[in-house]
Parts: sequence; structure tokens; C-alpha cells
Amino acid sequence: MAQAQGNALGALGKLTELRQRIFFVIGALVVFRLGSFIPVPGVNPEAMTRLIQGGGGLLNMFNMFSGGSLQRFSVFALGVVPYISASIVVQMMGSVVPSLQALRKEGEAGRRTMTMYTRFGTVGLSAFQAFGIAAALQSQTAAGGAPVVYTPGFGFILASVVGLTAGSMFLMWLGEQITERGIGNGISLLIFAGIVAGLPGAVSSTLGMASNGELSVLKLILVVVVVLAVTAFVVFMERAQRRITVNYARRSGGQRAYMNQTSHLPLKINMSGVIPPIFASSLLMFPATAVSWFGAGHQSRWLQSLTQAIAPGQPLYEIIYAVLVIVFAFFYTAIVFNSQETADNLKRSGALIPGIRPGRATGEYIDGVMTRLTGVGAIYLVLVCLVPTFLQNYWHVPFYFGGTSLLIIVVVVMDFTAQVQAHLVSHQYESLLKKANLRRN
Repeated sequence: MAQAQGNALGALGKLTELRQRIFFVIGALVVFRLGSFIPVPGVNPEAMTRLIQGGGGLLNMFNMFSGGSLQRFSVFALGVVPYISASIVVQMMGSVVPSLQALRKEGEAGRRTMTMYTRFGTVGLSAFQAFGIAAALQSQTAAGGAPVVYTPGFGFILASVVGLTAGSMFLMWLGEQITERGIGNGISLLIFAGIVAGLPGAVSSTLGMASNGELSVLKLILVVVVVLAVTAFVVFMERAQRRITVNYARRSGGQRAYMNQTSHLPLKINMSGVIPPIFASSLLMFPATAVSWFGAGHQSRWLQSLTQAIAPGQPLYEIIYAVLVIVFAFFYTAIVFNSQETADNLKRSGALIPGIRPGRATGEYIDGVMTRLTGVGAIYLVLVCLVPTFLQNYWHVPFYFGGTSLLIIVVVVMDFTAQVQAHLVSHQYESLLKKANLRRN
């Protein structure tokens, strides 16, 4: 009886630890949402909101990722975009710079050094972006002629650079704390919270259009069905794997007695995640943002022509977007996954793929499989990102979930759920081990 009570209390203690982690994540997200309403001084909030709403797709995308912080010009206006950019740059440099390649092979010490470089890069990118935004805002006027900045000058630029850089660094620290003391990837959860924050308003706006007759009931039902279908498709593709059979030969005794063990090398279809759609959207939307922020003078006429040619909804936009997503999918997959390194690790562990010689031949085989998987994954990303765009452009549905945001939400929720299940399984496993030890004693 006492033993059963002790086991129950132990399990309850483990569940309490899980609850504490979940509550920490919730508290951190609440802090993130509260901070998104703390403005940088010197900005007209109404004029800033109107400027962002009519300022182009890139601004709207960044505003969505920051949970509306950009249109309020809060201290979290930059969001975690500088950190993500710095992380990608460090990863890319780690694949081509010999000294950084050596750091990646040094284990925990090398990882800490790479993290330090990422933090320094985040500070530099945050300060650079904050200076650019502050300098551009000083000459901006919203619809109606209202100036966005009350008192332009050095003081406003300094306050903006300090405030936005500090806010971005705080979000980087908060994301690291969520990863360490909470559950899931902290940076991804912050982006997830920023996107979901605008969901209630978008749903109410869509329902308002349906009630006013601007959107037919049939189209509304079709939109819901499409969103559910795309969500199910994303879940299926993100869980899909190509498993390569791997055999381990182990000697069990005697001169010729060996025991073969079979395992699998799992390869994801979408190894690049959501990076390709984000990069492609940023590159295509930059001309429109540049025109809206830097005026329509003679020197920017070529930008205006380019913007009209690649505006969302135009055939050229869809074609270039699809091509960019495919290119970035292959490029980023090549950075995060090294086929030859995987083959060398298999060789060192005494594993081999049936019918393939160890070493270089194994690396070429894995690279060929990964190339085909990446091709399928790139087409999947294009489909997921363009289907919601068709709904928004051709039916004028103000649905908040674009392809990129829907992809981020589904992937983050799946990762969070998987980590919660992993915690529960580990607690059950530890409980079984304790019971086994007690029975032996």
C-alpha cells in the first residue's frame, strides 16, 4: 500500500514538472503579448497603423509575424526576424568557412561559440534594421497628410535604435528561456503567438462579410473546407518520411558468429521547413515596400514598373514565387543536411545500406534520395503557399491564414505536441524502471 502511494506521488511530481513547463510557456507568451503594446516614443500611432495597412505585403507579413507590434511601433516591432536572419547567416557561413566548420564538429563547446556569434549578429542586424526603419519613418506621412513621427531628428533615431534593439534582444532571450525551461522551440512559439494573435479579428471580419452578403455562404463553406484540407495535407507531409534500411553487423561470439540488426535512417520530405516561403515572400515584396517608403520620384520609376509586374495575383508573381521556393528549398536543405557526413557516421558505427558500399557510394546514394525528396517537398511547399493566395486574390477573402502562416502554425503545434508526448513517455519509462528496481530489491 505504501509502495503504491509512493509511486503515485512520484508520478504526480513528474506531472507537476510538466505543468510547470507548460505554465512557463504560457507566462512567457503573455509577456510577449504585453510587450507588443509598449510603444517607442515619438510616433503617431494612428498614422503608423494607416501606413502599415497600405504599405505593401512585406510590411504586412512582418507585422503579422510580430503580432501587430510593427503597426503599433512597439519595442517588439522587429520581432524575432533579426535572430532568424542571423541564425541562417551563421549556418550558411558554417557550411563554407573552414574555421566555422571546425567549430560545428567540436560538440557542445562549438555550439556555444556558434550561439555567441548568432547573438552578436542579432545585435548588429537589429540595430541596422532599427536605424533604417527610423530614418525612413521620419519622411513618411499617412493617408490624410498626418506625419508618422512627431519630432524627427537624432533623438528619435537614437530612441528607436535603442528601443527596438533592446526589444529584439529581449525576445531572443525569452525564446531561449522557453526552449530551456519550457517545451518546444521558443523562437517558433513566439512567431506562432504573433500569428495567432490576429486570428480572432480575421475570423470576425470574414463572418462579417458573410453576414453582409459580400461573401456568399457557399464560398465561406468552401474556404473552411480548403483550410481544413490544407491543414490535413501539411500534417501528412510533415510526418511523412523516407526510411532507408540500415544493417548493423555485430559479433556475438566465436570466430564466425555475427548478429545482424536492422534499423532505418529516416529522411523527412520537407527538410527545409518554412524558410523557403519566408525568403521568397521577402524578396518578391521588397520592391513594393521600397516604392511605398521611398517615394514615387523619377529615380524609382523602374521600381514602380517592377512592382506592378510582380504584384500578388499576377501570373509573373506566382511563377517567380514558385521558382524561388523551389530554389531555396534545395539550397537550405543542402546547408542543414550533409549526405557525405551522414555516410561517414554510418561507416564509423559499423552500419551499411544493403547493396551499397560504405563511404562515398553511400553518400551518393543518400544524396540522390534526398534530392528526390527535396523535389517533392518543394512542390508541396509551393502548393500549400499558393492555394490560400488564390483564395485571397481571386475571391477577395480577407482570411488571415496565408500559406506561410498556416504552415508555421501547423508545424509549431505538431512540434509542441510531440515534445509533450515525449515528456509523458519519459516519465512513464522512469516510473517503470523504478518499479523494476523495487521488485528486484
